[in-house]
Amino acid sequence: AETINGLYKAEVIHRRGPWRNFEAVEFATLEWVDWFNHRRLLEPIGNIPPAEAEEQYYAMLDEPALAA
Repeated sequence: AETINGLYKAEVIHRRGPWRNFEAVEFATLEWVDWFNHRRLLEPIGNIPPAEAEEQYYAMLDEPALAA
């Protein structure tokens, strides 16, 4: 958790500040979380976003097992 917090602070809080109000920080946080989960491509999982990998994983679990 410390790594993700440090990444968030470096990429959002410190880079995009100073902040005018709490709402601006909140909106920037929501944008970053969306990017982190839905648009960031990860090489170890096939250059797809984490949310897509999770979707594929649960779809695989729902598939009926094929008889051998």
